[in-house]
Amino acid sequence: MEFNFGWEMLLLFFAAAALAGFIDSIAGGGGLIGIPVLLLSGLPPINALATNKVQGMAGSFTASMTMIKKGVVDFKKIWFAALMSFIGATLGTICVHYIDVSVLDILVPIVLIMIGLYFLLVPNIGDVEKKPRMQEKVFNTTVVPGIGFYDGIFGPGTGSFFSLSNIALRGQQIITATGNAKVFNFASNIAAVVVFVVSGKVVWLVGGVMIIGQILGAYLGSLMVIKNGSKLIRPLVVVMCFLMVARYLYGKF
Repeated sequence: MEFNFGWEMLLLFFAAAALAGFIDSIAGGGGLIGIPVLLLSGLPPINALATNKVQGMAGSFTASMTMIKKGVVDFKKIWFAALMSFIGATLGTICVHYIDVSVLDILVPIVLIMIGLYFLLVPNIGDVEKKPRMQEKVFNTTVVPGIGFYDGIFGPGTGSFFSLSNIALRGQQIITATGNAKVFNFASNIAAVVVFVVSGKVVWLVGGVMIIGQILGAYLGSLMVIKNGSKLIRPLVVVMCFLMVARYLYGKF
């Protein structure tokens, strides 16, 4: 199936991807921008999802590398967790073909509301590093692959789940937690992207334009995270969590 778009639409795809990459690198939820734009352009849902996943992975990679180069993330300390995220997502991508995930339509909005309220109501969350509530080995072998598994079978809110778990369970400062979340999210994205690419569902003209936009947006967003920290991250996480919930409810009623 061929898809032809004029330069006006390609420019719109670029702008949407840049904005999505900027927001995603800070708080997650960039799919709220990318997927609707792709669907409104006339792409079938499966092609829209596949193309969005590919361009989103470019953004998470850019954000991850920026955080690593700026010293926010120490990859030597989290490489195993990133690997576990990839393994979890791979299993999730396989299992999605055999299990009923409709229960997530109810569960995920509830969890997103709880995350949004947590960031909104808990004072000074992630302002300083605190004593971990869960051992690193346990966290890396249970929580991280669990969230990765969720990303493989469903996806929305994954970045928020990683960020909150890094803060609440590992006691990480909010900038470090956000940076580590980007690396985990990039790793979990790989499994789904491989499946979509092999199955030929990616619209590469659109995806290529959006990848460029994602790289730009994610880089600028990562710099904003490093510069402004919790003053920027906390309110955006709250807003994006509630927007994702609103999108769920809009789709169901």
